[in-house]
Amino acid sequence: MSAPLAPNAKREAFSFAAYKNADVKQRLEALFHGKCAYCESRYAAQAPVDVEHYRPKAKVDGDDTHPGYWWVAMDWENLLPSCLDCNRRRKQKAPYLVSDLRVLFAEMSSGKQSAFPVAGQRAHPEVSAFDGELALLLDPTRDDPDQHIHFHFADDSGIGLVYPRAIDGMPEALPAISPALDVVAQRARNAGLSARGAVSIQVYGLNRLRLVQERASIIRRLRFLEELLRDLGDIAQSIDQPQITQAHPIVGVAAGGLRLLQGRILTEMTATAADGAPYSAMARAYLRDFRERAQA
Repeated sequence: MSAPLAPNAKREAFSFAAYKNADVKQRLEALFHGKCAYCESRYAAQAPVDVEHYRPKAKVDGDDTHPGYWWVAMDWENLLPSCLDCNRRRKQKAPYLVSDLRVLFAEMSSGKQSAFPVAGQRAHPEVSAFDGELALLLDPTRDDPDQHIHFHFADDSGIGLVYPRAIDGMPEALPAISPALDVVAQRARNAGLSARGAVSIQVYGLNRLRLVQERASIIRRLRFLEELLRDLGDIAQSIDQPQITQAHPIVGVAAGGLRLLQGRILTEMTATAADGAPYSAMARAYLRDFRERAQA
């Protein structure tokens, strides 16, 4: 803790410049494989990285009395690499359901900027324990996103969308769209969904249209590879029969070649889930779903 200030004295201005140093950006880029910590987009090809503060450094949206978390502005654990769309407030097209089969996109503001909603008591300056805040935003370095969000694979109506995790078997649903984040959180709780998942999806803009389109493209590719994998397996099994291969040994060789090709396809699918691949968390979720369906 700092020494108390003398009466009428003002605290010396805090410098926030050091976190922008090139070595900080390089280290963050290495740790996060050149991807945004929130949406997993590769930012290098489209724009420079924003070094983002999980707890905002200079102010907090919706709390004019709070000076921001200036005392952890330089803490390594509070710094994250972010793409411009996740970090900066701007208009984005976000989805909402109008029926079970149709998803439309409405324009709304998203991007974290100075947002940091909490469900508990907000920490005051120079406090080092934050557990009592009950932060509503997911921290990519500490939280397990799988506990709060999940990706939609079941059909084409919501392909590429991310949903708040349903609790206790409740049906999946898109989060409510509202500028009031406490409303988003409460509606999620009322619907049996993860409040932290719902709020994070809106604030980080995880369902902005271009991002959904990018994820949908990868899902369609994985679906194609999965279908190809199954078709090759069916063909190999149908021709690799003793009565056929004994009479025509070349058929057995061909069946073996098909199985080798299956292995290459599976390797290609697995590569989409590598740490350095864009949207690898979604790809890992797809592969888990694929394995479960294959074993059913």
